[in-house]
Amino acid sequence: MLEIAYLRAHPDEVKARLAKKHFPELHLVDEILTADEKRRQIQKQLDNNLAEQNKLAKEIGELFKQGRRQEAEERKSATAQLKEQSRQLEQQLTEVEQEQQNLLVRLPNLPHRLVPEGRSAEDNLVVKQHGKLPELPQGAKPHWELAEQYGLFSLELGVKITGAGFPVYMGKGARLQRALVAFFLDRALEAGYREVVPPYLVNSATAFGTGQLPDKEGQMYHVTEDDFYLIPTAEVPVTNIVRDDILDEKSLPLKFVAYSPCFRREAGSYGKDVRGLNRVHQFEKVEIVQIAHPDKSYDTLDEMVTHVEQLLQALELPYRIVRLCGGDMSFASALTYDFEVYSAAQQRWLEVSSVSNFETFQSNRMKTRFRDENKKIRLVHTLNGSALALPRIVAALLENHQTPEGIRIPAALQPYSGFQIITGNTP
Repeated sequence: MLEIAYLRAHPDEVKARLAKKHFPELHLVDEILTADEKRRQIQKQLDNNLAEQNKLAKEIGELFKQGRRQEAEERKSATAQLKEQSRQLEQQLTEVEQEQQNLLVRLPNLPHRLVPEGRSAEDNLVVKQHGKLPELPQGAKPHWELAEQYGLFSLELGVKITGAGFPVYMGKGARLQRALVAFFLDRALEAGYREVVPPYLVNSATAFGTGQLPDKEGQMYHVTEDDFYLIPTAEVPVTNIVRDDILDEKSLPLKFVAYSPCFRREAGSYGKDVRGLNRVHQFEKVEIVQIAHPDKSYDTLDEMVTHVEQLLQALELPYRIVRLCGGDMSFASALTYDFEVYSAAQQRWLEVSSVSNFETFQSNRMKTRFRDENKKIRLVHTLNGSALALPRIVAALLENHQTPEGIRIPAALQPYSGFQIITGNTP
């Protein structure tokens, strides 16, 4: 959530930066400022009213001491009127504060100056590409055909058990999943992250804190009886660990890593892009989260980008890094780098990670602050990234490392998988 003081001081700049995200409701800025002016006027009246009540209370006490009872009773009558006025003003203040809050939560985060212009993924800026694109043998197959050939996962079984988009991993497919999770977690621990096992269901306050509500209700599974949401990513519960906290500046940055299943409705997804593991409703992911000092958060972002790069290099996957344009960014992000791996059999790039800086957007919602060396209370910056999401990593590993003899496992992953190659339809 944007800070009202910043909107008040820089309304034209806010509109210009929101326009870069192609936000269609720029009029909300003016409506928020109108509500804010009304709120401040009511607050001023209320403060004056309370000050007058305090003044009268002192006068009443003195009058009673002096035996001037009639004058004291007159003052008490005036105090009663002021109290009723205060009650009405407090009610008006609550209403206008709620109105302002309802408007504020509809504004997305402001894009950083590095965010390129553009409306869609086609306008994203490729900032780096690494690795040679593999040349596959004749007759190479996409990952869904390889999965059937080697018995690695079944989408049909998922349909039988649950519905479309819920794969069932089996045999070496299941072991590969477990190996990737352990590999990603170990690399994060080596980089100084603290491991967390979070709940996979969260309440609405938690979902609001990281920006899933009220923006993404339609993308989350909702347990209506308990009003819980299945997490779309571990970012949601992990970032909320520090909700409502005032942190010590010396404790920053806080670095968390968590493995979790993720649940996304992906409403409206269809077509060739959803074949196999390209887009599913349940998947596994290792997420890294940092709670950073606002003066150092973009150095932190670069550090997290490097961490994801090293994972992809270890998996021997060609990748590229793209800086998302304004029109392709998430609601809460100030700057996002996407990682895409090349799928040789599909001959297309697949997004496998997003690494983002949210600046104070999430921390303002969560009221997560720190006390600096001057004892001033300030909002922290929050960042997160996939390190990594498994489905498309598995897809790229199967497709890019297929050989006539079988599917080769990268050397860095072999100690975790327990096998060097996938051959035959075996456990």
